[in-house]
Amino acid sequence: MDTDRIISQLVAHFREVVPLDGSEVELITSKLELKKIKRKEYLLQPGQVSWHMRYIAQGSMRVYYLDEKSQEHTLQLGLENWWINDLYSYLSGKPSRMFIQANEQTTLIQISKNNLETLYKEVPALSDFFRLKIQSAYVALQERTIEHLSVDAYSRYRALISDHRTMEQRFPQYVLASYLGITPEFLSFLRKKHVTDIS
Repeated sequence: MDTDRIISQLVAHFREVVPLDGSEVELITSKLELKKIKRKEYLLQPGQVSWHMRYIAQGSMRVYYLDEKSQEHTLQLGLENWWINDLYSYLSGKPSRMFIQANEQTTLIQISKNNLETLYKEVPALSDFFRLKIQSAYVALQERTIEHLSVDAYSRYRALISDHRTMEQRFPQYVLASYLGITPEFLSFLRKKHVTDIS
């Protein structure tokens, strides 16, 4: 694992949003933890509390929950340079109801809640970064909720593959179907329809 390259990747990600000088970068990097997870391994399971903010450096992950019929509902997909978490558990300190699972072998960078609170005081720009990220996550959640209520499945599918071109190659069909709120069989039908429409 090329630790320096992975840390530099996160620093560049921070600097896309907020300015950071060399001393601030040193403070931040002293509090980071690298974690490697195997494909299908769980990062978080129901009953556990999420105590870290997590950045995907390499790989892909998903967040899902099981309903009373043990049906999976995928709430979030994550690729490189995305943050993945159960924000409810992280912000409230309450046990999660979610599973966070690696879809591929994945390398994460974690920052514990305690360390992040310290960094907010030492590096105020980092507080700005996460404030903006959490606001963005809230807006995205609201947009996704409204989309599920008002946009047909075919339009949701086309938007997903248009915005994130590698999703179809990297996630199994049943995971994408769960994320879109449809059955794998219906997703297969939508894929065929899309191929016909663009040919």
